[in-house]
Amino acid sequence: MPRIGFACMYRHPQQSLSLKELERIERTFNPRSTTLRWMASVGREAAEARLEEIVEHNLNAQRVLLEYVATLPPMLRMLRLSSDLLPFYSHAEIAPFYRRAEVQSRLEAGFAAIGKLARAHDIRLSMHPGQYCVLGSDKPQVVENSLAEFEYHADMIRMMGYGRRFQDFKCNIHIAGKLGAEGIRSVWPKLSEVARNCITFENDEKTYGLDDCLGLADLAPVVLDIHHCWIHEERYIDPEDVRVAQVIDSWRGERPTMHYSQPPESLMALGFAADRPLQIPELLTQVNKRDLYAHSKRMWNECSNRYALAFLDRFDIMFEAKDKNLAALEFHRRYLPPA
Repeated sequence: MPRIGFACMYRHPQQSLSLKELERIERTFNPRSTTLRWMASVGREAAEARLEEIVEHNLNAQRVLLEYVATLPPMLRMLRLSSDLLPFYSHAEIAPFYRRAEVQSRLEAGFAAIGKLARAHDIRLSMHPGQYCVLGSDKPQVVENSLAEFEYHADMIRMMGYGRRFQDFKCNIHIAGKLGAEGIRSVWPKLSEVARNCITFENDEKTYGLDDCLGLADLAPVVLDIHHCWIHEERYIDPEDVRVAQVIDSWRGERPTMHYSQPPESLMALGFAADRPLQIPELLTQVNKRDLYAHSKRMWNECSNRYALAFLDRFDIMFEAKDKNLAALEFHRRYLPPA
């Protein structure tokens, strides 16, 4: 069954409520965090107490979010988990807190419950380490920090009961860094087996496009981001392009995931209508290319949506939209009604 999913955060359907009321409702589903500066300002005991409180909230919030996803139609049971569940887990000064036996025991139990819930309701899960996870950097310390950050994600994946076989869980990164694919190949042996089972490479809009990612397909699957590809190549990739077949092959029999987003709705105020194709040359007469990087709240452009639907027979689609679950729900109601 094809799937469409959303990333990390829950949005309440009644967005007309006050910000205070929305925050009260949504915080039950969404993770919290803190800052290193705050923790340094209050002393070790208070900082660790706050960390314990945040971690407990975040594990509960992920369970609540999964319980919500479990109520959705099967096609919508796809979720990217937040990377911020365990604040500063890979930071050298904070890591000893997480290595304590009692903390590890709590983490194991909490993540095991999340994994069990996802499997019980057939929810496809993923993660996406942030922009500071740069395995292809030419700076050794950045690489070491990036390896630690990726292994942080691998630890969460392992505790959820995944990472035991190839692509039972997707953990996605961009190539990034001055050394690019060559740098990634050089550090590949340093990744744990769990990390290598889960890692995927996604094309970006600026530097490392789809062809660069396909150059690493012998190591790991490629996540085709059609929005990034549109910006990088200044045209939408044809669904029948030979490279799309190569992306599918990189998943070695597992169902591929692709990413889909649209540029901001503010383009409509410039005369780019929802029922017209978005063409890069025309857009660049009024905006900078960087303005196209940002994600929209909803999937507002009809032509782009029809284009994305041409991939759904072969790919699961992760929506990257600011309205999160609401964008996925709206798309599903509009284009994928029950038979």
